[in-house]
Amino acid sequence: MFTQTLKKRVLGSDLVDLLTGPHGIDRYTELVAPTWTLGAARAKVIDVQRTTPRSVTLMLAPNDTFRSSHTVKAGQYVNVSLDIDGRRHTRCYSPANAEGSSTLELTVGRHDGGLVSTYLYERARRGLVVGVTGVGGDFVLPARRPGRILFVSGGSGITPVMAMLRTLIAERHQGEIAFIHYARTSAEACYREELAAHNDLPGVRVLHGYTGSNGGALVGRFGPQHLAAAMPAPDAVFVCGPKPLVDAARQQCHTVFTESFVPPLLETPVNPSGGRVTFADSGIDVVDDGRSLLEQAESAGLTPDNGCRMGICHTCTRRKTSGTVRNLITGAVSTIPDEDVQICVSVPVGDVDLSL
Repeated sequence: MFTQTLKKRVLGSDLVDLLTGPHGIDRYTELVAPTWTLGAARAKVIDVQRTTPRSVTLMLAPNDTFRSSHTVKAGQYVNVSLDIDGRRHTRCYSPANAEGSSTLELTVGRHDGGLVSTYLYERARRGLVVGVTGVGGDFVLPARRPGRILFVSGGSGITPVMAMLRTLIAERHQGEIAFIHYARTSAEACYREELAAHNDLPGVRVLHGYTGSNGGALVGRFGPQHLAAAMPAPDAVFVCGPKPLVDAARQQCHTVFTESFVPPLLETPVNPSGGRVTFADSGIDVVDDGRSLLEQAESAGLTPDNGCRMGICHTCTRRKTSGTVRNLITGAVSTIPDEDVQICVSVPVGDVDLSL
């Protein structure tokens, strides 16, 4: 049986490359096993659980290409790509597993109108192969762990802080940990049973707030009373969820690390520039209608890689060869030629040429 090192050496040799050109070895090995590739990072779904009415948990086994080139820290996200109706879509998901795991555990919340989340909730199955095209994010535990840590999450924002909690438990963290998770109802609370079991661990306290009912241990939304019930004066707070939850944590706490999984409300220009947007590599041009460059490219039939669609993951970055664009999040205006821009949050200001 080939060892992994020998397999890579043989498959990556110049002779094999010559014999399989111009497509390369991956075109042939993926016919045997879709994840058996040298150049493409992929993962196979090995387990699917639908434990709440609005989420699906997928266990992924990444191939050697991903494992050899990526290390996922607790709290970071991975870019997951899959084909739906012949078009490739990429989204960012934060694994919930502890650091160092050989598998990736993704819990995907189904959002109304969400193409990828709905597809995965309804149709994900064992054996499904997806692309895992990158790792990013700086929402991570500091190397020197704080003594008293408070985690706060809402909805599917639980996944990155769940990864942090599991990592600390695996490390046998000696400090105190408190965890508050908000969901609409107890039935929609991801990892509810596991979190309840963690309540029995020394130094760990878990509380739930159910915003759609009065059945939770906490009534209402995050504020001074909830902070006092969970952990007064924590050394560090890690919060992930809707923007109002993130804002409330910032108002009540010091040393707050945040991540928001909800795209910001982007105000597109009331009066589009009417300039000419040229996608030079494709020979396509359109008249600016005020939407982001990504949306206009997709309407023109192009399929640029993209991930978060909110200016975080940089998957959609493309080279602007000429023209002016404005970033809808920061307001920054780019006028310099041959500059990289995030097309998911950039709108034209006049004529623009894009390498796409």
